[in-house]
Formats: sequence, structure tokens, C-alpha cells
Amino acid sequence: MGRKLRWNQSTLLFGGTALWGLVLVGCVMVERTVVAPPMVAGSTYVGSKKCAECHEDKTGHFAGSSHARLAIKDPKAGDISCEACHGAGSIHVKTGGAKGTIVNPGKSPEACFQCHLDKRAQFSLPSAHQVLNGKMSCADCHEVHSGNAIKGTGADLEAQNETCFKCHTEQKGPFVFEHGAMREGCTACHNPHGSVNQKMLLARDANLCLRCHLEASDPGSSGQINANAIHHVAENHNTRLMQGACWSAGCHEAPHGSNANFHFRY
Repeated sequence: MGRKLRWNQSTLLFGGTALWGLVLVGCVMVERTVVAPPMVAGSTYVGSKKCAECHEDKTGHFAGSSHARLAIKDPKAGDISCEACHGAGSIHVKTGGAKGTIVNPGKSPEACFQCHLDKRAQFSLPSAHQVLNGKMSCADCHEVHSGNAIKGTGADLEAQNETCFKCHTEQKGPFVFEHGAMREGCTACHNPHGSVNQKMLLARDANLCLRCHLEASDPGSSGQINANAIHHVAENHNTRLMQGACWSAGCHEAPHGSNANFHFRY
């Protein structure tokens, strides 16, 4: 007499885990297109070596760039990393670089949005850099052919700010009274791609400042802003918060720094 299979909790758990593992392995092993290069009508791939014949200034340092990780191969042309962003280049090569025969991400962000879909959404928010209307390009802030595409990562925050200061010169300073947040980088307060808040701020009101200057009560007081680069004063800041944002309630109108007052006033 055959043994009757008994289904218990352990059997179901083990079987379910094994089945899920097979599904995951199948997803990893299946061949699928991860990135679809931009289309150039009637053109075919020629390979990055062909691009280097004319654009050595771009390809010479490309191996050490962030975008070099996007290594796409074509059965005939081999490495087509350049064409992953610029589209197939056979017509471009044949016509000697005629206009309209290659995709230029510096003039249109659509090539970048092939991978960076979330950035398209951020640029569509009410307060955003003017990329979608063509007044700016992604390459104005990002180095796409050499080094790290995002400047100022790790301990090199000064380089990140320099990217912003190319346009926002008034915020650079130097200031007699410096706001410590500037040392952390502009992105400590701003989303450079877009935000629902004015001036691309991460928060719309005093909550932006309270991310660093946390509200905490002192002994003998009814509560005031934590003195994180703010001196303890007799005045309770909680009453000020009801009058508006910290930079618009007649207090800290110069949040980037001031040459007149250590309270960041003009």
C-alpha cells in the first residue's frame, strides 16, 4: 500500500519557497532587451571603434565614465556603447557627419530618458530646471563621457556645488556669515531635477529647516528650535513658525548666507 502524502505547513512553506526560487532563476536567465537605443531611420550599427576615428576627444576617457557600464554588444559591430545613446551611426559615417543623421542628447533629453524615466517625471513637476522646453540639457550639469556623471559624490561635495554655481553665482558667496548647509551641498535643500515646491525645495515650509534644526524643548522653557548652528535665544521660535516659512517670515531672508547678520538677513 502506497504512503499517502500529507500536506502540512512545513511542506507548503518549503514547496512555495522552491517554486519562487525557480521563478526568480527563470527571470534572471531569460534573454531580454534592457535598453533600447534611440532609433535613426535606415541606419545600422557601426561600432564604437568607428566613432573613435573622429571623436577621440570623447571616446578617449569614456572607459572610466559612469556610462561605460552600459556596455551593449551587437553581433556584427561589436561594442556599440556610443550608439546606445546616439543611435545607429552608419548614415552619420557615410555622410561625413551630416546634421540630423545622429541623435544628440545635448539638444534633446529623450535619449537620456531611455534609461532615466524617473527624471522625465521630475522635470514635469511645477518647479523644475528648464530641460523639457529645450532651454537646458542634461549635459549642462552632468559629464557623460568621462568620470562620474554626478559630480560631488562622496567627500567631494564642493564639486557638486560648483556645478550649480555655474549659473547660480549669487548663491556662491563668499559670505561673512555662512550657512552650514551649504557645506553639505545644494541638494541638502533642493531637488535639482524638479519638485512640487517652489524653487525646487525638498519641503515647502519650515519643515525644510526642521530637517536639521529639530524642535526640542529646553529645561524651563516651553520649547524652541534645537540650536544646531543657532544660538539659544530668549525668544521662542515656535511662535515664529506660525508666521510662515523661516526664510519668508521676516527673519532669515538670506538662507544661503549673509554679509550683514549672523541670523542670515540682508
